[in-house]
Amino acid sequence: MSSRLHVKICGLRDPRTAAECVRLGASSIGINFVASSPRAVDAPTSRAIAAAARDVDPKVVIVGVVADMSERALRELVRDGGLDCLQLHGDEPPDALVPHLPHAYKAVRIATEADVVRARTFPGDHLLVDAKVEGLLGGSGTTFDWALVRALATERKLTLAGGLTPDNVARAVAEVRPYCVDVASGVESSPGVKDLTLVRAFIEAAQR
Repeated sequence: MSSRLHVKICGLRDPRTAAECVRLGASSIGINFVASSPRAVDAPTSRAIAAAARDVDPKVVIVGVVADMSERALRELVRDGGLDCLQLHGDEPPDALVPHLPHAYKAVRIATEADVVRARTFPGDHLLVDAKVEGLLGGSGTTFDWALVRALATERKLTLAGGLTPDNVARAVAEVRPYCVDVASGVESSPGVKDLTLVRAFIEAAQR
């Protein structure tokens, strides 16, 4: 596995903020297409965000956060939204990933060891783990017991999400040793509005 810790800033809604996040050191940005989310955008906005981010760093990875979309709709979204990768954050079964590998991974909500067992059923090198909160797909700002996923981080390129902030991300990295850390609400001044001071503090703490 790579020794470099990757940082994904998720839920970007405008090109300028996305570009600034990449300048501050984000190696990946997430663009949300889940209609129920305050961070949701459409494909033309996504394309503009992706272009702005790539102007700063052509190697930045643009991830589309989706839930329970058809295979055809996902392929169209990748094309129209300027995406590199898909994060399936709904109730998709393991085989839903297969047509999109290696440019897709599953987000699994974790509360118990049984959830970790389920996470292992999804194919691909990459996996994202988030807190399980009733009624929410993600972005809850809630943490979970990181000890549950320590072993998983040795088996997969694991992205750790769920309630991470500038104050706790260094501890999370030390405990889990993930491939990547993911933040949305933890660097926001209000839902969907990124605070670049918090983004800078998060990235510095994560990579320290």
